[in-house]
Amino acid sequence: MHTPTELHLQADKRILRFLKGTSSHGIWFHKGPLTLSAYSDADWAGCTFDRRSTSGFCVFLGSNLVSWNAKKQPTVARSSTEVEYRSLAHTAAEVTCICKVFRDFGFSFSDNPTIWCDNICAISLASNPVFHVRTKHVEIDYHYIRELVLANLVKVQYVCSQDQIADIHTKSLSKNRFLFLQSKLSLGTSSLSKLSLRGCKDKDAKS
Repeated sequence: MHTPTELHLQADKRILRFLKGTSSHGIWFHKGPLTLSAYSDADWAGCTFDRRSTSGFCVFLGSNLVSWNAKKQPTVARSSTEVEYRSLAHTAAEVTCICKVFRDFGFSFSDNPTIWCDNICAISLASNPVFHVRTKHVEIDYHYIRELVLANLVKVQYVCSQDQIADIHTKSLSKNRFLFLQSKLSLGTSSLSKLSLRGCKDKDAKS
């Protein structure tokens, strides 16, 4: 804000072009099975200024997107395993919160929620603390995900990076890759955006 450069102006223009091109988009909900699943992802030291990482997740009820988040982590991660593990913990907390809301309404899921992650080491840590040297510097709070897995409240499974939907929240993507992931988020164009208010305006003008 104090010393803007040409790069900041270009970034602002990109945001405005994106908003203009997606002003008619919205999330569409479809009937389907009431199962809860989530995709968890993170980039490692993605910020070139402070080398902090960005976590992201997408939570689906059936095929419908119900919760999502992209947030820079508060501390610098010393390994990709650590950053992915932290992202898993954030995702698990969100999934747990959604499950609690459903329980408050008297509904329980028949299957445990599944969290999909593309980092094998982070998945291993979630169920078995075997990498002691790697995890000594990871805060105890992030072992929350392991407790949920051992208590059989959530499942953490592997998904290949090509099918990692949460990439859209954590990485700079090519246009084709971005549009592909966007198509997986139940986004669509509303038919209302095609309506014209010109007739109403003309009618008011005449009256």
